[in-house]
Amino acid sequence: MRTILIVEDDILEQDFLKDIIKEEVSKSDAIITCNNGPSAIKAAKEHRPDFIFMDIWLPKLDGIKALTAIREFCPNAAVIILSAYSDFSFAQEAIRLQVKDYLLKPIRPIEIRQTFQSVYLNSAASTAHFPQVLAPNIPIPKTSIHMDVIEKSVQYIQQNFKQKLSLKAVPDHVYMNPQYLSRILKKEMGISCIEYINRLKIEYACKLLVNTDKSICQISSLCGFSEQSYFNRVFIHQMNTTPKLFRQKNGRTGSSEFLPTDL
Repeated sequence: MRTILIVEDDILEQDFLKDIIKEEVSKSDAIITCNNGPSAIKAAKEHRPDFIFMDIWLPKLDGIKALTAIREFCPNAAVIILSAYSDFSFAQEAIRLQVKDYLLKPIRPIEIRQTFQSVYLNSAASTAHFPQVLAPNIPIPKTSIHMDVIEKSVQYIQQNFKQKLSLKAVPDHVYMNPQYLSRILKKEMGISCIEYINRLKIEYACKLLVNTDKSICQISSLCGFSEQSYFNRVFIHQMNTTPKLFRQKNGRTGSSEFLPTDL
């Protein structure tokens, strides 16, 4: 189980963050919220969070001072700073406090999802000694004439990649020709539509292999693959090993109910 601490004094913003993070974590993970600096320190001491979303402007004690105190007993927590200000002095302090990212308000849901996914998966990879980190935080271009289409496509993929997405599902969602959309994503983000979908599926598979005892057949289905053989091929292509060997290397033997086709 992992613990996420959200420190935000605006209740609407706090609920907004919590709802997004709930979609990205497992049911066993805990999300703790508080709305000022002293309560953030108290909550961090009690719960020892793995991840912290920290607003800078907080009542009673600002986020930088609160985080400085928290770092004394939570040196390894992955921190994401939230701020309405781009003041360089805040950025300097954030660097000193080893934050993972510095997000400027107003923050789009897709930015939160991408940043948290990157931090969450990198943390899981570090803990489990994964052979490689699969997906860095792939940036969305800010100046592309196709930015609206790209953002809608990526958001749809991130929300639905665990399903059995057809090759037309994403293009249909943004009312675009499949080949043309894939070319746009490849040009602007360096990755095609199907590559991005499979990247997210395999990242999720890695998390399930390490953190659960579900069979590889079950994991294949949970990741939205219609056939386990295709899941195995995609996994081997991206990870250079089989799902079974990956799990064994990272400390899980898995369910005793593996099917004969499990690799």
